[in-house]
Amino acid sequence: MIQFLLNQELRSEHALDPNLTVLEYLREHLGKSGTKEGCASGDCGACTVVVGELSKAEDGSEHIRYRSLNSCLTFVSSLHGKQLISVEDLKHQGKLHSVQQAMADCHGSQCGFCTPGFVMSLFALQKNSDAPDLHKAQEALAGNLCRCTGYRPILAAAEQACCQAGGDQFDAGEAQTIARLQAIAPKDIGELNSGDKRCLVPLTVADLADLYGSHPEARLLAGGTDLALEVTQFHRALPVMIYVGNVAEMKRIERFDDRLEIGAATPLTDCHDALTAEYPDFGELLHRFASLQIRNQGTLGGNIGNASPIGDSPPLLIALGAQIVLRKGEATRTLALEDYFIDYRITARQESEFIEKIIVPRAQAQWKFRAYKVSKRLDDDISAVCAAFNLRIENGLVAEARVAFGGMAAIPKRAKACEASLLGKTWNQAAVERACTALADDFTPLSDFRASKEYRLLSAQNLLRKYFIELQSPHIETRVTAYV
Repeated sequence: MIQFLLNQELRSEHALDPNLTVLEYLREHLGKSGTKEGCASGDCGACTVVVGELSKAEDGSEHIRYRSLNSCLTFVSSLHGKQLISVEDLKHQGKLHSVQQAMADCHGSQCGFCTPGFVMSLFALQKNSDAPDLHKAQEALAGNLCRCTGYRPILAAAEQACCQAGGDQFDAGEAQTIARLQAIAPKDIGELNSGDKRCLVPLTVADLADLYGSHPEARLLAGGTDLALEVTQFHRALPVMIYVGNVAEMKRIERFDDRLEIGAATPLTDCHDALTAEYPDFGELLHRFASLQIRNQGTLGGNIGNASPIGDSPPLLIALGAQIVLRKGEATRTLALEDYFIDYRITARQESEFIEKIIVPRAQAQWKFRAYKVSKRLDDDISAVCAAFNLRIENGLVAEARVAFGGMAAIPKRAKACEASLLGKTWNQAAVERACTALADDFTPLSDFRASKEYRLLSAQNLLRKYFIELQSPHIETRVTAYV
């Protein structure tokens, strides 16, 4: 059984189809049709809902953290122990919520289909903002598409909503909601079981290892932003899933003198601050990693584990010399991330083995790290080419080099010929041009609807040139802004 709050209503579910999304649950099981399906792939934001969960402050007190999510990509099992808020829950005692009123006052709605999603993103923005901030508003709304209006009135509604964040029924009832969430905090392994399909919800790494050992055929579910597409886009059944999002040990970020250890189930939103503090370019790229709704769900471990050749984080992590800790039963092993990827969607992971955490070296002044993403749109788009450069330069010579790319091969991969051409050489334009030529030996990219093979190779070479220019002229701000 799983338990969660539907606004303030306790829901206990056991026999639901584990492949059921929150969107389908709201519309088909509860008759709450305010949440819309626009794309079923997490691209349009029409299905946005907000999930509240307990979070501890530094002083040990608990508060509710609200996050916007795409309900079309969220399986009901991931609600275990949390609070689900949909657009129907905002109106209170016959009065519109301040974010709804702002949309009406600022004429932010036309046909109305996308409006509930915008409202829920604005609600989450209001809950997580102290004052109007255009950058935060644009970030919060980047995953919501409107096909009728311009975005100016919607941004005006965001400003008004944040100005009027003077308290609502959720603030007034926060203590009660915290008590109710504490009362339903998971204490045992949860389960949804419809007879032919099941989803198990462990609470510890040990439980996860035991369950995965007993069910090696299971699919691991973290954020679900990739896995859910198998259900919503390809209409495949997932007979057995194990949801790892309630394993607290795998959602921690621990800081040591020489490294960060990031739990594999840590949402990308939580990874942002820790990685930005060490590597600003990593943080800049994460801002372009899909939408805020996706970053609130998607995990660093999931982005690695799905072994996509166009995943954004693996090239950066490879260039940084990151490692992963793999666990099977009680046994663990540490593997250089670059050795995890073998061939297209094929990895070094063994049966019943899972990524427990990612180890990222902390920044060192002598290393110069930069990352770049080339895509058709600036925000919420998949890379055509993703590049990461990390060089250690001493006395004008390249002492060490780590160069990695995504989108250039069947796997995220280091450019070994490029690196070799740089090692021991004077860091100048001539060395860069030789390294650019060597990239043609490292990669034979494919053409697809995102980019041609010629464009990919030329982009990779130009990004190396861009890296050289930035290091020579650090005042030039050209990072992470490339388009196709």
